[in-house]
Amino acid sequence: MNGLKVLFKKFPLIFCMLFLSHAAHAVLDIEITQGVVGAVPIAVVPFASGGAALPVDVAEVIAADLRRSGRFAPVARDDLIARPSEASQVNFRDWRLLKTDNLVIGKVAVQGAGYVVQFQLFDVFRGVQLSGYSIRSNADTLRRTAHQIADMIYETLTGEPGAFATRIAYITVTGAGAGKRRYSLEVADSDGYDPRPMLQSNQPLMSPAWSPDASRLAYVSFENNRPKIYIQDLRSGRRQLLTSFEGINGAPAWSPDGEKIALVLSKEGNPDIYVMDLASNQLHRLTDSLGIDTEPAWSPDGRSIIFTSDRGGTPQIYRMPVAGGRAERLTFEGSYNARASFAADGHTIAMVHGDNNRYQIAVLDMQNKSLQVLTDGRLDESPSFAPNGRMIIYATEEKMRGVLAAVSVDGRVKQRLSAREGDAREPAWAPVRQ
Repeated sequence: MNGLKVLFKKFPLIFCMLFLSHAAHAVLDIEITQGVVGAVPIAVVPFASGGAALPVDVAEVIAADLRRSGRFAPVARDDLIARPSEASQVNFRDWRLLKTDNLVIGKVAVQGAGYVVQFQLFDVFRGVQLSGYSIRSNADTLRRTAHQIADMIYETLTGEPGAFATRIAYITVTGAGAGKRRYSLEVADSDGYDPRPMLQSNQPLMSPAWSPDASRLAYVSFENNRPKIYIQDLRSGRRQLLTSFEGINGAPAWSPDGEKIALVLSKEGNPDIYVMDLASNQLHRLTDSLGIDTEPAWSPDGRSIIFTSDRGGTPQIYRMPVAGGRAERLTFEGSYNARASFAADGHTIAMVHGDNNRYQIAVLDMQNKSLQVLTDGRLDESPSFAPNGRMIIYATEEKMRGVLAAVSVDGRVKQRLSAREGDAREPAWAPVRQ
């Protein structure tokens, strides 16, 4: 464990936040703390169900998703002037008086053991339909169907893909004191609903990382008091041990094609970045410096890896070709830049930016090298991009509790996701499910 002690001294923020959190398995409550001024008004009418009792209020989920984006302002239900479920029932003149730009109507019909969900999206001022689909669903997938509809509406109105039908992974810990902590690897919908424990342990769990098809998670477990990297299949629950070398086994990161994993090992004495081929289990050492190299993340094209290194004296972000070569330093502002990850377009990276004992989430434009700080916390950590690159989820501290939060890439939209009990840490936003 000597290598871990060295890492703790060099990167105290990362390890303090990992080991000092106390959390509980619970639904994450989302509070929008800052939205876009002039968010677009939209009316989402309750979906008709023919009198059938439904397990999910589809329209409520859609409206909540659009509100969370910060770009839309759904009309309160009590202010709706009508509740149409068919296009023939829509009086556009009345909806124009409400000054809402768009209108969503729909219905859920029972069909066999499941449902058919139909929705229509209208431009109120032009009086035309912009989108409309029918989707088959069932009791278990009805909420996901609502997220999918919200994604379709969002993309139609913004021209950008939505990310509501995705999931997040995070670590929680319950209990306090030696021998009483219980760690859990949780997976939940992007709105914090339906959290499910994938693994529970009385030893620390950390660094969840999604496979590109969102079917597996790689993570670090300290079972038997030693760090090891595992891969877990979320459908079957089966897991496999990936590495258990002497010293550090940490920070797994999947390649975009899902065929390799970058990771940190200290089996040769110093923490360095390695790449493992999952088909052959062969390791390729990528870095070999006197400094500590950690926290790898792949570029979307799979050709390079960014990572944190203190080879220049303080933790900064570097980039290196996967094929090998010279490491290029990317960050120069601030005394601490770490835990970087790419947006899907490859043009932006998110990171923890530290200066004057404040650690905040920042983004670096890879083209003009400009850095923008997005958050105002003192201990913000673990940024992870949404699949569409519009939002970043991260961990922070509020009133001595660990909570998750999200911020838009322009800093204008901010949310807080807090467990009803305890803390939550180390969020990772999943890719779009295949």
